[in-house]
Amino acid sequence: MNKSELEEYNELLPILRKLKEKYKGIGQDFTDYLQGLTVADGLKYWDYIHIDALLGLQMPRTPYKDEIIFITYHQICELYFKLIKLEISQLTDLEEKEYLQKANWIKRISRVNNYFKHLCNSFDIMKSGMDRHDFKAFRMALLPASGFQAAQFRHIEIMSTNLNELLPEEFKGKDIALETLYDNIYWKAGGIDLRTQTKTLTLLQFEERYDGEFLKMIKKYKNRNIAYLYDASDDEIKQDEEVKTLLKEYDQYINVYWKLSHLMASGRHLPGADQGTGGTNWRKYLPPKFQRITFFESVWTATEKSEWGKEAVTKMFKQRIEKDWMKPK
Repeated sequence: MNKSELEEYNELLPILRKLKEKYKGIGQDFTDYLQGLTVADGLKYWDYIHIDALLGLQMPRTPYKDEIIFITYHQICELYFKLIKLEISQLTDLEEKEYLQKANWIKRISRVNNYFKHLCNSFDIMKSGMDRHDFKAFRMALLPASGFQAAQFRHIEIMSTNLNELLPEEFKGKDIALETLYDNIYWKAGGIDLRTQTKTLTLLQFEERYDGEFLKMIKKYKNRNIAYLYDASDDEIKQDEEVKTLLKEYDQYINVYWKLSHLMASGRHLPGADQGTGGTNWRKYLPPKFQRITFFESVWTATEKSEWGKEAVTKMFKQRIEKDWMKPK
């Protein structure tokens, strides 16, 4: 054995020992697995990512080509929501106790903000990436399905803040049954038909499918949501300006920019319409000025809360005007 081979052997030996211990611990023969590796095919990208399955998930209901854009974009959003929930669940894990370390707050909240930043910026795909005529035509074939029924977004809200912050003013701080409070959670008002003042089929289906799950989740995260853990944290975390700034960004991305982006896209494709897909009351449900929802009450001043969403609206409309001005005439 020459010097090069000896060095290679010395590098491999500790790795082989670890593998042997691993398979010994699960009652498997290490040699059999090594022999299997010599004949096994290497992992391929398309198999690992499940490309064929992924690209087969877009199944339009109409012949309009832009429906593929609509479906794909919403699937992308759902995947981002999944990643956001992963970060929140790790930060709020009561056994791992990541929430006790400032570095973990910065890491996890920064990741969530990055995901939501991309989501908010990507809404141009919905706003200008589809033909308005096509959208108005194919959306009627989707009834009563609606983005209103995005359960993972509700998961994120429940994991982020106390139920009290998701209620209308008249129900905040009330000592009444959880089920009654939940029945009045803010998003349900968006599922009321404006003409009849009754629940839309969109909301009724959503409630039937998810109400039990949401109630369980509210109970689970009552004393472990992000806002609760932040308010219960020590001064090193609560007084840290970087953590506070990140939480403010988090609040604005979810409760202002995301909803405004959706509102502007809806306004472009449904000009003059009072109802969204499935009869949802999007003009009252989406604007931040109506809901004034903040996840992290303690990081905002009274003035900031009273002007909630105003700065974002001004900024977004300014950007829209500048874009229109820059377009070739």
